[in-house]
Amino acid sequence: MGLGLAATTGIGLARTTAPAAPSAGPAPAWPPPQEPEVPLGLIPVFWPDDNPYSPAKAELGRYLYFDTRLSSDNTISCASCHEPSKAFTDSSPVSTGIRSQKGGRSAPTVINRAFTTLQFWDGRAASLEDQAIGPLANPLEMTLETEESKAHEAVVARIRGIPGYRPLFEEAFGSEEISLDRVAKAIATFERTVYSGNSPYDRYKAGEDGAMTEAQLRGMDVFFNKAACDACHLGFNFSDESFVNIGIGYDPNTGTFADEGRFAVTKNPKDLGAFKTPTLREIEHTGPYMHDGSLTTLEQVVEHYNKGGIPNPTIDQRMKPLNLTEGEKADLVAFLQALSGEGWQHIEAPAEFPH
Repeated sequence: MGLGLAATTGIGLARTTAPAAPSAGPAPAWPPPQEPEVPLGLIPVFWPDDNPYSPAKAELGRYLYFDTRLSSDNTISCASCHEPSKAFTDSSPVSTGIRSQKGGRSAPTVINRAFTTLQFWDGRAASLEDQAIGPLANPLEMTLETEESKAHEAVVARIRGIPGYRPLFEEAFGSEEISLDRVAKAIATFERTVYSGNSPYDRYKAGEDGAMTEAQLRGMDVFFNKAACDACHLGFNFSDESFVNIGIGYDPNTGTFADEGRFAVTKNPKDLGAFKTPTLREIEHTGPYMHDGSLTTLEQVVEHYNKGGIPNPTIDQRMKPLNLTEGEKADLVAFLQALSGEGWQHIEAPAEFPH
């Protein structure tokens, strides 16, 4: 279960509740002894100059990611909303946080987050490090504190109160100092090791003629040509990282959005109702879909685009009816399923945690 650090540092470990993910085939060594290799179809990970990869930091980040003691009442961890067994989502329309409170948005997958820029559906976090500490101070997610600074002080104090974490921080950072910055860097390092590649699409592009079915090949033609889905879902990670209003969450009767999206960050009227274009990697496993989890199946997603979305004053001009046939819609779904790969299935919660 990857507890090699515990053996070398002599920390005490105690069991705590955390979700586990099934393994697919032989599991790679954890933590990777060097920068982990990415699967076929992906590019090398850019590791920030101020947060380079190390196996000790990745292992520390894994502990922190799954540890419910980062929340005020010891009930919620990062993995509560981003579970490995659910392709690093929670399979719910909106996430459930502390005191069983419901948030307003669906949990996006952590998979291939190493290749993304601005984080969250509205892009309010500039990096994975910034994103990692956001939920720690969110009263709907992981804290009972009402002020961000006090919430962050409280979580750092809780971690400092667990002696077993001190040698892990020393191994990862060179000293036992436990700070919010180091917590963020460790979690972000772990998250940058969660990949999906080597999908049927990747193998087909690499020259394996039989990697995709006939339906998937037809669907690929619909995706790139008739539907032009790659206007936003482009590149190796199938996202251009833009924020787009595709007509989700708009009420024609009131002329309002249930969620303002990117506008809440930029205050630019053009961003009203716009949300980040997600990766399509593992899309068949990360439903329900859209920022509000309002679409349950890939068939519903395709139909939403086929109709051109819900018209509204700021909808993206590319949202037009596609006029796909039933066969083309089925083939498009088949192609989206060809974007499921490997590289994340072996990641599991630690069997034991520092105490």
